Amino acid sequence: MLDIAAELHRWAEQGRDFAVATVVAVGGSAPRQPGAALAVDAEGTAIGSVSGGCVEGAVYDLCAQALQDGQPVLERFGYSDEDAFAVGLTCGGIIDILVTPVRAGDRARPVLEAALAAAARGEAVAVARIVSGPADLLGRALLVRPADAAYGGDSYEGGFGAHPELDRTVAAEAGALLDAGRTGTVEIGERGSRCGAPLTVLVESSVPPPRMIVFGAIDFASALVRVGKFLGHRVTVCDARPVFATAARFPEADEVVVEWPHRYLESTETDARTVLCVLTHDAKFDVPLLKLALRLPVAYVGAMGSRRTHLDRNERLREVGVTEAELARLRSPIGLDLGARTPEETALSIAAEIVAARRGGSGVPLTGAHTPIHHDGVAVGARRVGSAA
Repeated sequence: MLDIAAELHRWAEQGRDFAVATVVAVGGSAPRQPGAALAVDAEGTAIGSVSGGCVEGAVYDLCAQALQDGQPVLERFGYSDEDAFAVGLTCGGIIDILVTPVRAGDRARPVLEAALAAAARGEAVAVARIVSGPADLLGRALLVRPADAAYGGDSYEGGFGAHPELDRTVAAEAGALLDAGRTGTVEIGERGSRCGAPLTVLVESSVPPPRMIVFGAIDFASALVRVGKFLGHRVTVCDARPVFATAARFPEADEVVVEWPHRYLESTETDARTVLCVLTHDAKFDVPLLKLALRLPVAYVGAMGSRRTHLDRNERLREVGVTEAELARLRSPIGLDLGARTPEETALSIAAEIVAARRGGSGVPLTGAHTPIHHDGVAVGARRVGSAA
């Protein structure tokens, strides 16, 4: 739902009733991931997608029905075999879809509106909805902001109306998923739910774009900025040399900073999704920068240079106290082996390694390989809490 937050927020502001279908879980080679959504308003207007076309018609009908009767529904779509008129996924995957009506007067509407507004503003927010459990709890919603990740009071919005402890449990779990920027499900056992039955809760996270910080205002950096923006990053270029670090040279960058790289990294915000690309290959910049970078909890640290430069840099880093465990985090020489020569090819090589690191890919050709095409376990988590065991 939050992946189409901007459009749904406009609908909510206009007072429209609508139903939203959200992918809850996937199996096999499904076309969309949990959190993907399709919404239909009372006039029949549709936005978004849950399958890339395979089951959109059937889901549209489910949304229209939910708008009429006000009842949420969970539906599973699987493989559609040879019958060209069957409703299903030709890719052979399975998707579970939750359809939730959002109408005037519905208990969950204020919570969902607040979540949509926050996501549309680019704020970090998570919304939790019960997917399976007692019928009277379906469709209830709870909104969680980053401060709620370490739960310290009734600062979340909404709730399920079953027991305050259930709301606190879900708020803590949703906060953890939000902190990681993930969407996934949480399985809560009968004891943890406090409502006499186990529950499945979908947590959708919406977070600002991850940061990419490119150190070194060289021609390769310009190509990497373009690729980084294409992948959805907020890109910063940093270089200590003002003649090179200019907005005119990097018009696609979100910001260009003139500062010694390690000093900028000390003063700027990073998180577990941040990627750091060191293209300076100059020891006076690289060593103090990498000494700091390799101790930060970021997603990726890569450094450009030849293999000789790499070995020399590693020795310099050891001399300033960088441990072997910290050095093992360094991707150097940066990028995957694509045989890249040009700045654009090199940028593609670096971007491919960043994606592989994020998704758990091997970087080997899919042709002839026996590895999964999608590494869903890295991107989407399912947690179990409060079991009776």
